[in-house]
Amino acid sequence: MDDIFMDTAKALQAIEELNAEPISIIKLSEPISSEATQSEDARQRTSDASSASLDAPTPAGLEADLAHYKELFAKLRFSYVEQVTKEKFIRAIVGDPPLIVTMQENLELEKENAAVKSELKALKLEVADMVEELERKGRELSRRYETVQLETAKLRDLPQKNKQLEERIAALKAEQDLTGTDPSMNLPLAKTQELVAKRQREQAELARELEALQAKVPRKKKEAERLHAELQPLETKRQNGMAAAREAQRRKEAALGGAADDLEQRARWWRANEAILKQALDIES
Repeated sequence: MDDIFMDTAKALQAIEELNAEPISIIKLSEPISSEATQSEDARQRTSDASSASLDAPTPAGLEADLAHYKELFAKLRFSYVEQVTKEKFIRAIVGDPPLIVTMQENLELEKENAAVKSELKALKLEVADMVEELERKGRELSRRYETVQLETAKLRDLPQKNKQLEERIAALKAEQDLTGTDPSMNLPLAKTQELVAKRQREQAELARELEALQAKVPRKKKEAERLHAELQPLETKRQNGMAAAREAQRRKEAALGGAADDLEQRARWWRANEAILKQALDIES
């Protein structure tokens, strides 16, 4: 376990060292040429969105910057071609002797121009393919970088989680030592699975028995109601017998002579009946 923690710490330290320098796209902040300069007012007119995209580049900001620079280069190319054409035309006119271009030379220049254009078109297609491949690799690297960041965050939390698990294991062991060792808690996996299957079968059997008993409840309830109805008259007789016994006892105490003996016999008879009724009620209940 300690070796695993050491390996985790080393891996985390290596990742932290790699992430010491932030990964960012190279900013296109240099001037297009050494001769082209911008005034302070022109720099102030730069949009906040463009500045934000340079400070914190995002895919949307980079696409906007790319479109902006494409437009600038297209304007620069047009201005360059226009300026060079004007200079050549003026030199041809004011030269001594004047430069006169024949039809054949124009045709040859057009052929060369067509060949150069064809080559330039092929180079543009090649560059477009390269740009597309770079964009694909850039997106893939971005996804991989995000994955690495997520895994790094999980790796940072791993030592703390491992420490919590160790504390939990220690607490469970201490609790097991206090409560005593249960043999079923130390079984191997196969024995544990067999024990679980046995307990599940017992639980299913108990569930079936409970279901059967629940099915018998309505019938038993009706039978209990019937017995209660049958015992009601007996309960009434018992109460009457007890009342008569009490009355006989009272008369016995009040009477004298043979009448008292007669009342005593009647009381005994009522007490015997009362005992019989109580036994009958206990048996029925």
